[in-house]
Amino acid sequence: MQAPSFRNRNGQPEDAEWVPADAEQGIREERGPTREPPEAPRPRWWLHIALFVLTAASCYMVAGVAYAVGIMAILLVHETGHYLMSMRWGVRASPPYFIPFPDIPMVAQSPIGTLGAVIVMKSRMPNRHALLDIGAAGPIAGFVVSVVVLVMGLSLSTIQAVPDPWPPPGYMAYIFGDSLLFIGLRWLILGPVPPGSDVFLHPLARAGWVGLFVTALNLLPIGQLDGGHILYALNRRRYRLVVMATTALLVALVFVSAVWTLFALLALIFGQKHPAPLDDFTPLDATRRKVGYVCLAILILCFMPNPLDIVGF
Repeated sequence: MQAPSFRNRNGQPEDAEWVPADAEQGIREERGPTREPPEAPRPRWWLHIALFVLTAASCYMVAGVAYAVGIMAILLVHETGHYLMSMRWGVRASPPYFIPFPDIPMVAQSPIGTLGAVIVMKSRMPNRHALLDIGAAGPIAGFVVSVVVLVMGLSLSTIQAVPDPWPPPGYMAYIFGDSLLFIGLRWLILGPVPPGSDVFLHPLARAGWVGLFVTALNLLPIGQLDGGHILYALNRRRYRLVVMATTALLVALVFVSAVWTLFALLALIFGQKHPAPLDDFTPLDATRRKVGYVCLAILILCFMPNPLDIVGF
């Protein structure tokens, strides 16, 4: 049996809002005809492939084939993690743009051969779940490959006595800084380093070291870096406070290593805000919060206060 329906003189249900016919017509005209969303532009694959090849060549010139293969694998897996997770959430994103950074005589020395890679987001994040998933997918995937590459490289590295003087007159050498993870893996694989000796890294180990450094940079909780996405998804209310503290830390680290100068400037200029997703209120589930904390642990393990020194000349 159906409940009785009471209608007014206009034939409408009593609980319905009465709208004159001419008003309905006006509403339809104001809204206008519905339109399909514009079709996403097709990727310029030739550009992405060309940048990949140029970046691989730039890395090859730094330390040879093994280094180039290792670092390109790390960067490719990192950006593929972002790209595939963006597709899963229906977020429009470009394929990765790889950025070569070769040596420029009399202008700049390039110890790693690349400035990394980026993908460009072309639509807003739907919610904080997508924000964390997309932000965390790249660093976690790249971190796993970095550890594998580093372990393989350390097993091929050697401990040698450091010549005196080092480097020889007229030469220069890079001294790579230590992270907690790098120290632990080096000790497990190579054992303690005697006084007067040092670890001479195989090019594959050098690629793994760069992978840890790049992972830590991306997980810094500022702006639209991966760490900024993760921080906003975890706690948008304290986002601003954590970003300010991180920026202050980067400025202080400039006095430890000049490497941080560029990153401190970028944090000050571009790193203070984050765009809100379309749904900015639905909280994260417990599993995703754990993923966010895993990313924080990775940042702590990979961070290097003094990443690079140049000696010689």
